[in-house]
Amino acid sequence: MSATRSSRRARLLVAVGVAASLTLTVAGCAPASAPSSVEVSADTIIVDVRTPAEFAEGHLEGAVNIDVQSAEFDALIADLDPDAEYLVYCRSGNRAATAIDRMAAQGFGSLANGGGVEQAAQITGLDIVG
Repeated sequence: MSATRSSRRARLLVAVGVAASLTLTVAGCAPASAPSSVEVSADTIIVDVRTPAEFAEGHLEGAVNIDVQSAEFDALIADLDPDAEYLVYCRSGNRAATAIDRMAAQGFGSLANGGGVEQAAQITGLDIVG
């Protein structure tokens, strides 16, 4: 396994232990694809699909950054466990919806749209860091 892939896997493992076991309600103006209720557990992997520059400006603590606009997006998500639970967010929820569609096409089953970063922070109780 390459050092880059090992580093990516290590970051994913950090994200697994971050979220508390909670059932949360999504509030505010999320895109139509966002569910009205999202269950976030200690096993949920939080994925920020914004650009690395946006991620650096502030992201959820423990989130993994996989830019949905990157040419490598499909290859990067192929390294993820399709049976894990994912909460995906971006700036407004639109790119998260795109990422969820692409992940579902690759066989991922447990996907939730957290909307924008502020909304995702509210529903998870995680701090915005960065």
